[in-house]
Amino acid sequence: MRAAMSADHPFAPQTAHHQGHGGWQPVRMHAPHGRLYVREAQGRHTRLRWACVWATQLVYYGLPWMRWNGRPAVLFDLAARKFTLFGLVLLPQDFVYLAGLLALCAGLLFLASAVGGRVWCAFACPHTVYTGIFMWIENRIEGGRTARMRLDARPLSPSSVAKKLAKHGAWLLLGAWTGITLVGYFTPITALLDELVALDTGPWESLWICLYGGLAYLNAGWMREQFCKYICAYARFQSVMFDRDTFVIGYDRRRGEPRGLRSKRRDPGAARQGDCVDCTICVQVCPTGIDIRNGFQYECIDCAACIDACDAVMDKLGMARGLIGYSTATAVECGWPMQRARRRILRPRVLGYAVILAAGLALYIAALASRPTLRLDVIPDRTGARPAGDGMIENAYRLQVMNMDERPRRVLVTVTGVDATVPKGEYDLDAASSRIIPLRVRAREAALKPGSTRILFTLDALDGTRTRITEQSVFVVSQGG
Repeated sequence: MRAAMSADHPFAPQTAHHQGHGGWQPVRMHAPHGRLYVREAQGRHTRLRWACVWATQLVYYGLPWMRWNGRPAVLFDLAARKFTLFGLVLLPQDFVYLAGLLALCAGLLFLASAVGGRVWCAFACPHTVYTGIFMWIENRIEGGRTARMRLDARPLSPSSVAKKLAKHGAWLLLGAWTGITLVGYFTPITALLDELVALDTGPWESLWICLYGGLAYLNAGWMREQFCKYICAYARFQSVMFDRDTFVIGYDRRRGEPRGLRSKRRDPGAARQGDCVDCTICVQVCPTGIDIRNGFQYECIDCAACIDACDAVMDKLGMARGLIGYSTATAVECGWPMQRARRRILRPRVLGYAVILAAGLALYIAALASRPTLRLDVIPDRTGARPAGDGMIENAYRLQVMNMDERPRRVLVTVTGVDATVPKGEYDLDAASSRIIPLRVRAREAALKPGSTRILFTLDALDGTRTRITEQSVFVVSQGG
């Protein structure tokens, strides 16, 4: 029989109840969430963030349209099991290169986080980027923060319904185009658009267009800060990459406190008043709704909107900027100026990340540069040896020849190790393609011992590059002839 679990038990369910004056009441395990009305910020950090938005989206939406030697410059053709990246052709055997690229990206993220905190979240994270775009659309259609609050507070009217429909329609169109672009990395974008016009897309293409477009609409349009707070794993383990010399956004409490409204007729004998006027604009512009004046919080994505907002207020009041700004824990405690804090950037942890990343990048480039553009796999036929007449015995093979170059090539196949005959030795390969060549090798049975004999298949490129690939196999002679 299951025992009752008390409401204060650490593993009590989220819908636990307790008996109060009004009977059984639900116990909330987290604070209820209210909608955030984020105010638009203006300033140098905001301009830099929008520059990153433009750069990342030009890359994302533009790459599927780029052509390279008459083919898509970037195409992950899963059906043909071939990835093409600006003339670099990767086959399933080259998965190690994709894994190496991901490892380099992870190393770069560690390095950037150790230096500048969550700069990835602030300026390049897809969720942050699309949230910014969706909020820009919202501001253009429904108005600024105050206008949106009034719009939601009023009863529905034809005007408010029209604005809501226009906003969500624009969001859905952007989400749909985002999903189409994603699928355009796996299906040539021009062919995909023709299929969409003809309503003839495949099931997997339709699924991913709807799924990724729907996620963009849901996350950037509705969830927003909830994704950063509760879903994104990076927010949880980011502190592992931080130390006391990592630059994060902070509030200068010694300068700002005690906060409060400033009076033009201030009594000279009154207690000291800090520079913070408690206007809360820094909270209004925060995309996650936190108050940076409460100290470092994992929800902060280092977007620097609060810096731009506070600097604008300080400019209006004729006071120095920097009440909210980038700094380090060591600099704040010791009262260091920014110049001295920047000298601690090149510290052992950062140098270690940089050295590892540079070494990994050098090895990666060297591996790509030395990667052969021809590859040969020899697969013996399961039927084994069989007589071919005139005292000859025959073995069948399947040669998979992969041309990872962006131009057609002609190759010569030769067999050594036995006195064998090959029906045809020269073959043509299309650019960036793989070809299966069935090959029957015949040898005189009397010259071979029963069992298996090691033979070599050699592939020579007939284009003057002196490329030679050798693959080992066996020639089988049946016991007893």
